[in-house]
Amino acid sequence: MSKEKERMCIPVKKDDKLAYHIYLEESFEKLPEYLKELETVDRRLCIVTDSVVDGYYGHQVEELLQGICRTVTRFVFPAGEASKTLDTVKALYEHLIVNHFDRRDMLVALGGGVVGDLTGYGAATYLRGIDFVQVPTTLLSQVDSSIGGKTGVDFVCYKNMVGAFHQPRLVYMNVNTLKTLSDELFFCGMGEILKHGLIRDASYYEWTIEHMSEICERELPVLKTMISRSCEIKRAVVEKDPTEKGERALLNFGHTIGHAIEKLMDFHMLHGQCVALGYVAAAYISYKRELLSAEEFFEIRDMNVGFDLPISFSGLDTEKIIEATKSDKKMEAGTIKFVLLKGIGHAYIDKTVTDDEMRDALNYLNADCHQMD
Repeated sequence: MSKEKERMCIPVKKDDKLAYHIYLEESFEKLPEYLKELETVDRRLCIVTDSVVDGYYGHQVEELLQGICRTVTRFVFPAGEASKTLDTVKALYEHLIVNHFDRRDMLVALGGGVVGDLTGYGAATYLRGIDFVQVPTTLLSQVDSSIGGKTGVDFVCYKNMVGAFHQPRLVYMNVNTLKTLSDELFFCGMGEILKHGLIRDASYYEWTIEHMSEICERELPVLKTMISRSCEIKRAVVEKDPTEKGERALLNFGHTIGHAIEKLMDFHMLHGQCVALGYVAAAYISYKRELLSAEEFFEIRDMNVGFDLPISFSGLDTEKIIEATKSDKKMEAGTIKFVLLKGIGHAYIDKTVTDDEMRDALNYLNADCHQMD
C-alpha cells in the first residue's frame, strides 16, 4: 500500500484487534460504501447534527444514505456548546423512540465536537448501547474528539462531566468541509494539532511550523498529511490506554488550565483556543522548572501567534482560574494530574504542580496583570 493510500485509511485497534477505521476523503461520496460494510441494509440510521452543519450538509448526506439502509431520519439541535446538555440528549432519545430505533440501528454524528460528543453519549446510553459513526466536519473534531471513544455532555457549568467510553464503528472525514469553516474555527483546531506534536513528536511539530503558509491557505494535500499524522499520534496513545488509566492522560496537555478558562469564559472562547492558552501555561511551568529551554518555551508561545491562537487572556481573575482547576474531572484523589514537557515532543504526567506555580504561569498570561513582552 502506498503512503498516500495509508493516509486514506488509518486502522484503530483495541486489545490488539481492529476496532474501526479512520477514512480521509475529499467528499462524502464514499461514505455509503464504507457504511455498507457495517451491514446497514436492514438498519435505521439517524443523522444527528446541529443547525449550522445541517444547512451545509444535512440534506446531502441524508440523500447519500437513503439507498443503503432501511430508513434515514435527521435529528437537528441548535448549534453551540449551550446545547451540549442532558436536555438535548433527552430530546434525541425521544426522537429515537418515536421512530422505533432498536439495538441494531445506528446514529451518524455529522458535525463538530459538540455533535460528536453528544451523539456518542446518546449511542452509549440508548438501550444500553447502540452503534454510531463519526463524520467530523471541523478540524478540531477531525484530529481530536472523533477519535478514541470519549463521549459526553456538559453538566451545569462543568465541561464533559457526564460521559461514557463508547467507540465509533468508523470515522469518516471529508476534508473539504474545512473550507467552509471561519478562520476562527479552523485555527481553533490547530490548538490540538500543535499539542500532538508537543507531547509526542518534535519533528511533526517542526513540520507544522515549516508548512504554516500552506496550512493557513488550507491546501488539501498538506491538510490531509497533517490530519493523518495527528490522528496517528492520538491513535497510538489511545490504543495503549483506551480508558485513560495511564498514558492517555498525556492528551490532556493544556486541558487543566484550558478547561478552567473555558468554563469561566462561559464557553465564549473556543476549546482549541483555551487548550492553546493552557499548554502555554504548562510550557511556562516546564520552563521555570528548567525542563524546557527559553528558546523552546518562546517558540511554543510564539507559534500560537502564527496560527492565530491566543497567548494571553483578560477579564478573568487568576485565583478563580486556580479554583476552577480543582473541579476538573481529571482530579485524582484530590490531586491535579498536570501534563508537563521535558523538551518538545516529550510529555509526562506530574502530580506535584503547586498553586503558586499555576499562579505564576497564569499571571504571565493574564494581560490584566502586565503588558506581555
